[in-house]
Amino acid sequence: MCMLANLRLIRDVAHAHSITKAAKLGEISQSAASQAIQEIERELGVTLFDRSTRPLTVTAAGKLYVEYCRDVLRRHEELEAGLQTIKKEASGKVRLAAIYSVGLSDMAAIEERFYQLFPQAELNISYLRPERVWEAVEDDQADLGLMSYAESSREVVALPWREEEMVVAVGPQHHLAGHEQIAAEALEGESFIGFDDDLPIQSQIERFLHEHRVNVEVVLRFDNLEMIKQAVAHGAGLSIMPERVLREDQRTGRLAAVRLQPAELFRPVRIVHRRRKVLSEAMTGLLGVLRGE
Repeated sequence: MCMLANLRLIRDVAHAHSITKAAKLGEISQSAASQAIQEIERELGVTLFDRSTRPLTVTAAGKLYVEYCRDVLRRHEELEAGLQTIKKEASGKVRLAAIYSVGLSDMAAIEERFYQLFPQAELNISYLRPERVWEAVEDDQADLGLMSYAESSREVVALPWREEEMVVAVGPQHHLAGHEQIAAEALEGESFIGFDDDLPIQSQIERFLHEHRVNVEVVLRFDNLEMIKQAVAHGAGLSIMPERVLREDQRTGRLAAVRLQPAELFRPVRIVHRRRKVLSEAMTGLLGVLRGE
């Protein structure tokens, strides 16, 4: 393994607390990863990881070396970005991780605009659950991420992108379908299709209903908007979701969107990237496209 690959391996083991997971990230065998770590430890004359614990822990010497690995890898990124700037080429690969709903409502336009401005670049997009978008950015598996309910941390910066108004989604035959707007109290006793309990959007919806003392009957739960929309369209109940993702369904008559009054429920969507990430010209270009610059 080359030096940079070894540095990435040590960094990934420290983050995942697992040689197996780090080997998978580096696309090498576990035995090769273990041998590389042992060789580094022999050269340094110290133990980097305590393998007697599960999950394994980083030793005091290991913490020093992990910081060294991160510093060198960051400087390597700076070098690559600097060389790209010198060449004045907006080429290279940009890895974008996004939640599913952004892909459904926005990604085609984002891709079109990006390639108009940077025809030599390559934009790779992956669609993930919100927590997986965060992990992809934090683990440097994605350069930029688009996700809801993100807050900046020590390692990741969350930049404002937009606040999406949440509305009531109903099937065209539902008795609320003809209303332009309703109060929260109109949802009392309705069959409700919700998100999985571990998703922040569900917590926000439940808090909203609780504050308005509204009780609904949750009949189904899903982990993505498309499944919820299908259930609503088939008459299983109503739901609450961002109005933006319903526009095509409204156009075709598949679903109706009823605004809540007063409008006080919004889904925050953020652009996330590693705090010390050096953005190449193409990455900066995508960031500008997302911000409408």
